[in-house]
Amino acid sequence: MEVKVFLESVRTKHPLVHHLTNWVTILDCAQIVKSLGASPVMAHAVEEVAEMTGLASALVLNIGTLTADFVQSMLAAAQSANRRGIPIVLDVCGAGATTFRDRMSLKLMGEARIDIIKGNASEIARIAGLDVRTRGVDAAHVAADLRVLAAGLARERNCTVAITGPVDIVADAKRILAVQNGHAMMAEVVGTGCMAASVIGAFVGASPQDPAAAAAAGLSCYGIAGEIAAQRSSGPSAFKLNLMDCMHSISAQQIAARQRVES
Repeated sequence: MEVKVFLESVRTKHPLVHHLTNWVTILDCAQIVKSLGASPVMAHAVEEVAEMTGLASALVLNIGTLTADFVQSMLAAAQSANRRGIPIVLDVCGAGATTFRDRMSLKLMGEARIDIIKGNASEIARIAGLDVRTRGVDAAHVAADLRVLAAGLARERNCTVAITGPVDIVADAKRILAVQNGHAMMAEVVGTGCMAASVIGAFVGASPQDPAAAAAAGLSCYGIAGEIAAQRSSGPSAFKLNLMDCMHSISAQQIAARQRVES
């Protein structure tokens, strides 16, 4: 697959990505989408989420700072997206840490059609029914084969599943893609997982016909920007700023030279 083609689609179409997301990382999510050439919007009030979703190319839901009222807004937005055929990315942030997060993740998946479920290894394992615990929002060790885990959940839920980590795994009912771009520094910055969901939202909003390929392309582009940013950075704070700049300036030539996406 040609990652640069998917990026060009984002930069040409400027998809609007509506977020109901984590308050801790909301600005970073908005900026990473803007740096790509897409447009972010963050509307959380239940009185307007359905209407705002109707304007969007993609909807990103993130349960990182979860409340019962927030779930109702998420459901209203998701059901609006379903009616209009707008793709939905659900980041199951912190699933496996508390029973409430587990229940609300399953509620969202049960009452709306989710196109892409995204999380780290232990979050996805928990959603898939394994007996694992997530350390807050940090991944815990999962003994299962992540490719098998992602593919099984994708078939069960008839969706795309993205597991982020040292190697990102993206699976749908027919294929498994491994994205080997990225840098260890990304794990040292709060919010890189949430930003990954936003990047996926921008890519699938621009290329909704193939969610798995769009998600893999977005993660590859994001990882390449992380690789370049790490070369310019002395620590996490500098890295985050450089990551935004590298997402903004990343070129087709850099992508062609660095992309590592394998079936």
